[in-house]
Amino acid sequence: MNQKENIFNQHEENTDWKNRLDFYKTEIQILKNLLGEVAEKNTAEDVQKQVEHYQNQFIVQRNNIDLLAHNIQLNEDKLQKEIVSNPVAVDHRKMAYHQTEKEFIDFFETNFNEVRHDFKVFAAKWM
Repeated sequence: MNQKENIFNQHEENTDWKNRLDFYKTEIQILKNLLGEVAEKNTAEDVQKQVEHYQNQFIVQRNNIDLLAHNIQLNEDKLQKEIVSNPVAVDHRKMAYHQTEKEFIDFFETNFNEVRHDFKVFAAKWM
């Protein structure tokens, strides 16, 4: 399906996504700090294995954020080129909808929320 969407609406959605990704970056840093506290207070091997697991999860999530931010910026660049090449009636023109990015951010948020929830359960147990 080749869905089309208003250029301005896509720009607004991109801006919203970038803001959400910034929030998740901050959230990862907070979770990493908490993970450091758990690691410091609990040196048992089974706890340290879980600490390493969550360190890896946070790295994966951060990489996903970076990839999403890059893809969103590519979409923004495409929108800008379209506007510059033909500035007439920009408010009413449509472009192919960025469905891939939407699906990726939906997947990312679901996955991130699961990781965060699991980590908070783990941290509560060992703090």
